[in-house]
Amino acid sequence: MGIYAFEGRKPKIHETAYVSPSADVIGDVTIGKECFIAPGARLKGDYGTIEIGDYSNVQENCVIHARPDEYTIIGDWVSVGHGAIIHGAKIDDWAVIGMGSVVSDYATVGPWAVVAEGAVVVSKSRISEGTIVVGIPAKSKGKIDEEFKERWIEIKKKYRSFSKRYKEGLVPL
Repeated sequence: MGIYAFEGRKPKIHETAYVSPSADVIGDVTIGKECFIAPGARLKGDYGTIEIGDYSNVQENCVIHARPDEYTIIGDWVSVGHGAIIHGAKIDDWAVIGMGSVVSDYATVGPWAVVAEGAVVVSKSRISEGTIVVGIPAKSKGKIDEEFKERWIEIKKKYRSFSKRYKEGLVPL
């Protein structure tokens, strides 16, 4: 597993979290309970701090970094889609960050907000609760509904279950 201290900065990973052997977690990174960190993810707290809340998932090939002496914060039950980049931003609980999207410095993504696939949330943007944003730069496309929440709660529960299932069931061949 690629878990590294760097210049005295050490990751803190909850014992129930799963971090893929091919993911890298470097420096001041906190990963909450029952999180799932997929293969190829890179979480780099070399000179900034990364905090990931409980039950969140960071999928394959994501990059998460923080600015010097600053924070990247990802809340509880957040889904960060394949290949997304989050840099120096705050992602609130239950948000969905789409595949290949970028959330840049000082941006805030509100609770249950959705950053669509490939969207770019530029520096200092504020995405309101329950808002879906698309495009480059990301612009509001509307609000999510209860059906969306119900569907995503099930997806998020599936990724939460991976924190245990991968520990017990992933077998190298």
